[in-house]
Amino acid sequence: MLKTLRDAFRVKEIRRRLLYVCLMLLVIRLASQVPVPGVDTDFFKNYFSTNSNDAFDFLNAFTGGGFTNFSIMALSITPYITSSIIVQLLTIAFPKLEEMSRDGEEGRQKLNRITRFLTAGLSVFESAAMCIGFGNQLILDLNAVNVIVVITSLTAGSCFLMWIGEQINEKGVGNGISIVLLINILSRVPQDMITLYENFVKGKSIARATVAWCVIAAIIVGVTVLTLILNGAERHIPVQYSQKMVGRRLVGGQSSHIPLKVNTGGVIPIIFASSIMSFPGIIVAFTGKNPGGWAGRILNMLSSSYWFKPSDWFPTLGVVIYVLLVIFFAYFYTSITFNPIEVADNMKKQGGFIPGIRPGKATEDYLNSVLKYIIFIGAAGLVIVCVIPHIFNGLFSADVSFGGTSLIIIVSVILETMTQVESMMLVRNYRGFLSD
Repeated sequence: MLKTLRDAFRVKEIRRRLLYVCLMLLVIRLASQVPVPGVDTDFFKNYFSTNSNDAFDFLNAFTGGGFTNFSIMALSITPYITSSIIVQLLTIAFPKLEEMSRDGEEGRQKLNRITRFLTAGLSVFESAAMCIGFGNQLILDLNAVNVIVVITSLTAGSCFLMWIGEQINEKGVGNGISIVLLINILSRVPQDMITLYENFVKGKSIARATVAWCVIAAIIVGVTVLTLILNGAERHIPVQYSQKMVGRRLVGGQSSHIPLKVNTGGVIPIIFASSIMSFPGIIVAFTGKNPGGWAGRILNMLSSSYWFKPSDWFPTLGVVIYVLLVIFFAYFYTSITFNPIEVADNMKKQGGFIPGIRPGKATEDYLNSVLKYIIFIGAAGLVIVCVIPHIFNGLFSADVSFGGTSLIIIVSVILETMTQVESMMLVRNYRGFLSD
């Protein structure tokens, strides 16, 4: 990886793109320190120190601490991610949108335009909900003008990040939205390391401190390795193309394969499952009430902050709900992104077939059967990667935001970006070879 980056910086065009990405990331981190006018910037710091809310912890990790500081980037890129998911799901329900998605570049631009408008709308809704939910606790002088200023600032910050992501796509390297998310997550890592140091190393004997660091390193390395394996694992289904006469020539007959990723849904099932489980907590937080009794225990069960606590094991039952949701969304998202019927039809039209499987319906059934256990394996891998940090946090009260979801995003984005850099260098080498 380091060699690839070193070689990339020697190429003027790639170096310019990489420096552009670095400049945009610097702008993002600087903007994350600009507070929203007219608010108590310490409110959420105090709120996080006294309350445990998965939804806000999740958002704070994705905003790189911008939510805790309540900067103009407090909403980060999450409205855009939500809008993209909604538009993707709506393409199934509405034939008009499905037709757009198949119209090539023009259709893609129309869907992007819809996503942008929806992002702005969601940003307005989320910022307005915070103003209404927290009221004069958040806004120093609660009046219509200040509420409008807060809503405008947060919406502008979210739309600005969306614009930066699109600029990185055009003038930089990698997927802009993913890179924006990556830098926000990475910015929280030093603080998490300090938290781990203060909880498990500071004030301890040399032997205990050494053991603590070894355990922490083993967990981080183990989860990272599992993430790498999960991200790169594929099932290759062989495809053979029959020969046919074109004029006087015999063409075809070559072999190929269909690559099916084990983790077909990526991090999407985790985000969906976490969002659904944290939604009741968000509603309760906005009402300002703290329910007790069984209602409070059920809310704790839906919050990963209470899982694996030795003092009370009842909330850990929420892990079962979490696992079922992850598996469900893994199958659901794959059914959206991969269509066995379409793949089987395309293979049949092109004269392709899977050895030992008849074209058409038999091929479709075979692809479905392979997908069923591949998706389950991928979902199980996702659950393991995400639950291990929760076990560590619960048993040892680590209280860090750097979890399995963050690791999956970090590894996936870095690998994707490095693959694109390598592809750009490969294209340049081919061009140089052809020009010679």
